[in-house]
Amino acid sequence: MSRLFATTAGIVAEIDGALRAPSHPLTFDEIFGSDDPAALVNSAFASGPVVAAPTRLRAPLQSQEVWAAGVTYLRSKTARMAEAKDAGGGTFYDKVYAADRPELFFKATPHRVVAPGDAVRIRADSSWNVPEPELTLAINSTGKIFGFTIGNDMSSRDIEGENPLYLPQAKSYHRAAAIGPCLVITDTLPAPETVIAIEIRRAGVAVFSGETTVGQIKRPLPSLADWLFRENSFPHGCYLMTGVGVVPPDSFTLRHGDEIRITIEPVGTLVNTVD
Repeated sequence: MSRLFATTAGIVAEIDGALRAPSHPLTFDEIFGSDDPAALVNSAFASGPVVAAPTRLRAPLQSQEVWAAGVTYLRSKTARMAEAKDAGGGTFYDKVYAADRPELFFKATPHRVVAPGDAVRIRADSSWNVPEPELTLAINSTGKIFGFTIGNDMSSRDIEGENPLYLPQAKSYHRAAAIGPCLVITDTLPAPETVIAIEIRRAGVAVFSGETTVGQIKRPLPSLADWLFRENSFPHGCYLMTGVGVVPPDSFTLRHGDEIRITIEPVGTLVNTVD
């Protein structure tokens, strides 16, 4: 296992406890485009020079699109049905939870993705906004899952609840996604007991916290990647958020200045403020 960090100077890797720069220039497009990303990373960094810890991180991506899976947790199904019941769309979420075909949707292009420590946004035309902490799979250009990171799928629940056809507006807008703080490269998917935790702080005080586990995801993770690559292509690979199992109560909405902290080990903690 190795952890890749994107810095202003390039990619650095933590391998066997040491932080190293590559022995030759390496990009995320090359890693995601490789048939064997782990071997490529090990070769590039094993003999690279040891470097100091970066003071500022970027999102660990280059040309990769970010996609997302919906209604993969029971908690997500019940929340979506509740928010859409007045619009008559609640049954859609019930059906997709039990269907063979998952809900998959486009989330963000790279320029819409926020780096660790930077600010995500809430829409000015929405009054009910929440973060969604999600295990996020790294998938290479051939559809192979080769690692994972943390994703924050910012969502405008009132817009989606008004009409399910408004999902793209509720989900895909400027700075509506955050990725990081690193990309874990491994052939082993997170164990079912792996905890996905979130805490939201307002003026330094926790106003919401919760957690779930990877084992609560209804669908096998490889099946989500298989469905995403069905009749689709990703020359530079992609990221796939795998759904949310921690949903704040309906009375909660984000405010400007809130701090969102999402933790999944061994990725670490993704921290973003709200703009």
